[in-house]
Amino acid sequence: MRIKKMVTVVVVVSLALSLVLSGCTQKQASSGGNADYPKRPMEFIAPGGAGGGWDLTIRTVAKVLQDTKLVSVPMPVTNRPGGGGGVNLAYLQEKKGSDSIISVYSPPLILINLNGSTDFSYKDTTPLARLIADYGVFVVAKDSKFQTINDVMEALKKDPKSVKIGGNSSAGSMDHIQFLMMAKAAGVKNLKEIDYVSFQESGASQILGGHIDLFSTGLGEVQGLLESGDLKALAHTAEKRVGTGVVAEIPTVKEQGIDATFVNWRGLFGPPEMPDYAVKYWTDVLAKMVETEEWKEARERNNWDDAYLDADEFKAFLDKTNEDYKGILEEIGMLKK
Repeated sequence: MRIKKMVTVVVVVSLALSLVLSGCTQKQASSGGNADYPKRPMEFIAPGGAGGGWDLTIRTVAKVLQDTKLVSVPMPVTNRPGGGGGVNLAYLQEKKGSDSIISVYSPPLILINLNGSTDFSYKDTTPLARLIADYGVFVVAKDSKFQTINDVMEALKKDPKSVKIGGNSSAGSMDHIQFLMMAKAAGVKNLKEIDYVSFQESGASQILGGHIDLFSTGLGEVQGLLESGDLKALAHTAEKRVGTGVVAEIPTVKEQGIDATFVNWRGLFGPPEMPDYAVKYWTDVLAKMVETEEWKEARERNNWDDAYLDADEFKAFLDKTNEDYKGILEEIGMLKK
């Protein structure tokens, strides 16, 4: 009798433990399979050199997440330049399935695949969130002979080799394409003949040194040099004037009679096959981050427009943008066949 009671007690205890463990497992599963993630430092990556738009964006994200205490683990930033973002894109393939890597990207992520620079594309990443919109700007040295963007276009119409253009992205990628789009809209022919020089580090030093005539870049990347008067902005690619201070004084390309715009979106990506629990964690955290005062102040300081999209919306945006960019590259003869 006593043995029978003991057996009953063991069975009841075993069932209770089973239910508890089952509940824990279900709770862990509902949180994505890793309830205490993240527990080690993250690797935040800028696919370009220090001081560029990617670098500024991801360092700002890391600082805001730290200052707001939304993330408690360290988030050191690594610069992994090369190939207009292609070097880092290849690196992400080596880290397939990792939960500890986040990289920033913008239009070159799509363009370097479409122009044949790399076989990898945005489809070989895990989109997490689109965050901001920046705009292209075309700057010259303060003593340049070019006073307006139309001066540049008129010179190119006469001789496509007469103006040397520089940018930080590779040929056929963002800094190059945003200028060619404006040139095409302005009526410049023989776009392929325009000299474009790519610089891995800041091209601003190249224009200050007189090595190029015009630097095609992002507004946030040259704001300091515009404020100091070392560089002069001829035009930017937004639909209307943006920003404050010296940035607000820059005319748009459109208001100078060239009917074209270009938006430089920036967002965050994980490596391919990033675990679901990590994707959920970062999409939730980034949704909270964009609502903080610290992030809003950073956007205002850098003249970034709010362009937040969550992971699903971002994926749909990337699919559409990929098709749009195909059309642009095909028009200027740079689409990979």
